[in-house]
Amino acid sequence: MPIIPLLQGRAFGPEEIKVMSTAFQGALNALGLMDRADPLNELVAKKIIEIAKTGERNPGRLRDRALKSLQS
Repeated sequence: MPIIPLLQGRAFGPEEIKVMSTAFQGALNALGLMDRADPLNELVAKKIIEIAKTGERNPGRLRDRALKSLQS
């Protein structure tokens, strides 16, 4: 599952979407998630979107914060 469908109707510009997509891919790679049908993908995407809403725009920090929150 790509992150793009979860961004429908949200107020993010193209550059912000690119940053979130990069963070999402990085998080999936770090978790070893290759199966796009894995339900964990959606959880990761939602976490990245949630963090991006706080104003974070660095893909590395978005990825790391999402991964950290999943470990809690």
